Formats: sequence, C-alpha cells, structure tokens
Amino acid sequence: MDSQHAAERALILRTELERHNALYYQQATPEISDVQFDALLRELQEIEKAHPELLTPDSPTQRVGGAPLDGFSQITHSVRMMSLDNTYSEGEMRDFFTKLQKGLGKETVRCIIEPKVDGVAVAVRYENGILKYAATRGDGRVGDDVTQNLKTIRTLPLKLPAHLPQTFEVRGEVYMTRAGFDQMNREREEAGEPLYANPRNTTAGSLKQLDPRETAKRPLSVIFYGVGDLGEAKLSSHAEIHRLLKDAGLPMAAHVWVCDTADEVIEAIRDLDVKRKSLPYDTDGAVLKVDSFTEQRDLGETSKAPRWAIAYKYAPEQAETRLLAVDIQVGRTGALTPVARLEPVFLSGSTVSNATLHNFEEIERKDIRVGDFVIIEKAGEIIPAVVSVNKDKRTGGELPVPIPTACPICGTAVTKDESQVALRCPNPDCSEQVKRRIEHFTSRGAMDIRGLGEQVVAQLVDAKLIHNVCDLYDLNELSLAKLERQGTKSIENLLKGVQESKQQPPWRLVFGLGILHVGVSSARSLMEHFGSVDALGKAETEDLLKVQDIGSIVAQSVHDWFREERNLMLLSRLRSAGLLFANPIIEQASNKFAGSTWVITGTLSQGREEIADIIRANGGKVSSSVSAKTSYLLAGEEAGSKLEKATKLKVKVLNEADFRAMLS
Repeated sequence: MDSQHAAERALILRTELERHNALYYQQATPEISDVQFDALLRELQEIEKAHPELLTPDSPTQRVGGAPLDGFSQITHSVRMMSLDNTYSEGEMRDFFTKLQKGLGKETVRCIIEPKVDGVAVAVRYENGILKYAATRGDGRVGDDVTQNLKTIRTLPLKLPAHLPQTFEVRGEVYMTRAGFDQMNREREEAGEPLYANPRNTTAGSLKQLDPRETAKRPLSVIFYGVGDLGEAKLSSHAEIHRLLKDAGLPMAAHVWVCDTADEVIEAIRDLDVKRKSLPYDTDGAVLKVDSFTEQRDLGETSKAPRWAIAYKYAPEQAETRLLAVDIQVGRTGALTPVARLEPVFLSGSTVSNATLHNFEEIERKDIRVGDFVIIEKAGEIIPAVVSVNKDKRTGGELPVPIPTACPICGTAVTKDESQVALRCPNPDCSEQVKRRIEHFTSRGAMDIRGLGEQVVAQLVDAKLIHNVCDLYDLNELSLAKLERQGTKSIENLLKGVQESKQQPPWRLVFGLGILHVGVSSARSLMEHFGSVDALGKAETEDLLKVQDIGSIVAQSVHDWFREERNLMLLSRLRSAGLLFANPIIEQASNKFAGSTWVITGTLSQGREEIADIIRANGGKVSSSVSAKTSYLLAGEEAGSKLEKATKLKVKVLNEADFRAMLS
C-alpha cells in the first residue's frame, strides 16, 4: 500500500474505531462484535507499523498498553489540586451554607451538588485538542505522570471535538466499578490468590503499575467534575464546566443538583443518598460547590481547602435482615470463626447473605441470637459485619448461639489460650486445617504455586492425595489425572509451578509454614538475621528477641513451632524435596544504602517487597515501623500514620522519584 492509500485507509479506520468505541463504552449500543473490532484495530496497527509517520498520539492504537515504564516522572500542577473540608451532619451543612451567605452578603447562593466518587484524583490536560498528559494528585502541587495508564481507559477521549476549546485541564476521579471489582476477586479466588480489599485501594494500585499492559487488564473508569487550568475555555461557572464535559464526551456524573437555599441543599444530599445505591461505582458523600467563579474567588481558600466547597460524608451504609444460622469456619491455625448466614439483603451495591461475627465473645457482648433481626454494615471492606441487634423485634423464639466445645469438622475438643480471644481446634490433622494450611503455603505471598487454588486443594485433600504441604512435591501426572476438570495443560502448569517453588527464597518458606503470628515482614526479618532455616530453628527465645521488629509473642511462637516433632519431620521432607533452606549469596548491586534503615508505606509503582529487595540489594535494611533509628521513609500515595510519625521524628521522607534518583 502506497503512502497516499495508507493515509486514507488509516483515517477511515481511526474514524470507525473511535465511533465504535463511543457506541460500546459510552452509549452501550455496539454495532460490531469484539472480533470485528479487533480486526479493524489490527489493520490500523499494521498500517502505522509500515508507515510510522501516520502514527498520531490520538490514534485508537495508543490505548493499548505499551512497554513497561522505568518509573513515573513528575508533573507539576499548573493549578494546585486542593483537598476538601468534610462535614458529617446536616446541621454542619446548614452552618456551612450560612457562612457562604455571610461571606457573600447574599440570602441565596447558587450551589451545585455532585456525588463524591470514592476513587483516585487525577488531572488530565488537553493541548491542541490532543490528550497531553494525566497526573495523580500527589501532594497537590506535584503528581505522578500516569498518562499511559489512563490511556487504557476506553471512555477517556484522546482527541477533542474541533468546535470546542482545544487547550484546558480537567479534574476527576479514576475508579473501578463494583461489578468489575467483584469479577476480579472471583478470578483471584479461583486462582488461589489473596482477594483485593476494596475498589478504591485496587484502583490506586492499578494506576501505579509500571506496565500499562497490566493496567489495561483492570476494569478502570474515570469520571470528571471540574477544571484546573482553564486554558482556552472561557467559563464563568461550575454549571458551564458540566456543559463543556458533556460536549467533549468526557464522562461525568449522571446526577447533579442545583440549589439556592440550605433547605434545597439538604434535600439534594438526601436524594443523592437514595440514588447513589444504584450507581455502578462507590460513593462516600456529596460535594457542594458554589457555582459562580466570581463568588468562588471572593470566598477564597485556606492553606489546604477552598472556602467555597465542602464534602458531606454519608454514614456507612447499613441494612437490617434476619440471622438464619451461625456457621463455624476453621482456619489454618485451628481458629474457630463464627460466620452469620443471613436472609439475603441488598447493601452497598451487592446482595449480602454472609457477615462476620468476629468471635464468640463478641456474640455474647452484643447478645446476638439465631432468629434476631440484625443490623449489618459494609464500610469499604469485602465482608460486611453484624454491628447490632434490633431487640425490639424479638418474639421470644430466638436461640442463643452456643459456644462450641468441639471442632465442627473433626470433633476434637476445642481449647482456648487465656491470652487470646479465639477458640482453637488443636488437631493438626483436621481436614479443614490441612486445606487452609496448604492454601496458605501455595499462596502468592508464600511459595506462589499457580493453579493450586481453593477448589484444587480441596479435591486433593478430600481424595487423600495430599495430607500436608510436603505431599505437594510427590504429585505427578497420574495422581493429578484423578481430579475433576484437570486437563493435560492444567496438570502440566501445576507441576511446573510446584517445581519452580523449590527455588523460592527461604523467607517465603518460613512464611508459608504458617507459624502462628509470623507474617511476611516477620519472616523476612528472621531470615535476614539468621540466614538459614536451620539457624532459625536452633535459636532460643532470647536470640529471637534480638531480631528487629520481633516481639515476645512472635518469638515464643517461633521457638515452640521448631520444638514440635511433627514440624521437624515436615522440614526434613521439604529439605529432601529440594527446597531452599539458606539465603543464597547474592552479589550486592551497590553499597549506596549501606548503614541506612528504610520504612516503606503507601501505594508505589511496585510491590513493597520488590522495593524492599532493591533496598537490600544496595546494602540497606528494611523495617516495618518508624523509629528514631529510621534513616528514610519511602512514602507513596495514601501514606498514613507512618508518614505522620516520621514527620514528628524528623525522619527524612522520600517520594518514589527521590528514591529512583538515589538509585541512579
């Protein structure tokens, strides 16, 4: 194809692909199948590959994630991204409106009410009609350049219509729909991977992926609500921002209210509280903004927030339903956890039929009985909790929840450590404990054996093919062929994963053993100190207490675990299977961090353990808690109490750009 025909065909393909994108993602009225769409996209990719001069920044092919980034560069916001002050009561909302009236000397003040989307704040700039960049809020003045990751969001236009202003910046929130989030967790559960906690945190982590191809796999969306730098946009009110967003095809809130009085404001936030339950994304409040830009300037701002806007936070959503039964789950350490089985009830965008009851002491304290009408709450977590009982609805037929005296799985008499709340099944051969221990051993944070999810592990244990983690290394094609829904390729991948796990570092093995109270951080600290599993096993309690971040409870638990005969036999078999028991000698990348102690917090472009490995490879130490001995706090977005403590202790705080600069 010559250059002229290639340019003509590329223009036709871009126009068609943009139209089909809009039909699919914005109007939900697709005209062609995914296969047909992909065929058009591939044709355009081939043309652009053969004729690089035809590749434009707004081409639909640029939505596909490119090569991994080396790290995030920084973008300085032309207009500072400020946070909002919060209020939690209608009375405080009325007081705020009164301040607006006094500040402007007016009886009525035109305001806009919008949903407060529970996502990650971003700024997106268009120049000459083309998407120039996208940046996170960061510290409000400087944010991370996440342009390539935002380009994977199909509802985000890469090019503006020609009749609109061509240069301006919009502000919005990147979010994950509840349906997309639930689907991701279902897939992770089937793969035996840990579940994500909530859509907001998962969204933040997705934006921090260094590989846009990974971000493209996440069900991210974006919604816009404001502007930063007006650029060529001649606007005088917030209502005009909404018109610009609509004309530009930029996603915006479906429900917006215009209010002139305090009564209308209260009515709007109540109306939004009803409507937000049917929205596809999580909202945690309503935002009030003065409409007129002139009045906004008159009211001004504080050092961190505008005086012309405020966020009203809704109380965590609750629902009432009947408690039908209490089941008992047995964990890998033998802990017995009561779980409420409920009459299904719709709550926070999903139907809930189970809720946690925490422990039996909590059941007694709240006087929860089977048959009660209970109040459940879901405040950003995966599993809702029973928070209280509606005792006014009791009929007298409700039954107390008996405290179990025996394990519901194996019948062994339960025990209780007086220093802990949990009841435990002391039988290590309890089939439910065996399943949970193996699931933990194979999980992503431990030995990371792909394909060994909950269902496969349950089949293996129930079929008596494995009795403990050692038996995993005796599996073969013949034994796995006995399982349901396991094809040749699945078996091949599973056995490959088992073999590859033998090369995992020893700290993963220590964590995977499921020693009570030993988490990932503790396992790493122990192996950094002792160097081998054998040395760890011989350590006395006083030796263990010398390890950074290891307290008396963890030390005693580790000491006791290595004194049990069955555990020593398990270790012997794992050693014979070829697992690593000692830290390999790693050539140090440099000694530039020698003598320094680091703490990592917040959301970063890589997992914390990966970054910790980089620090260690350069001679530094990594701790889980901030103290006067901490040299640096590496703080990503959403850094919390550790950042506050580091500031008080005058510990040097670095962002990721600073860290990468030190490395290079």
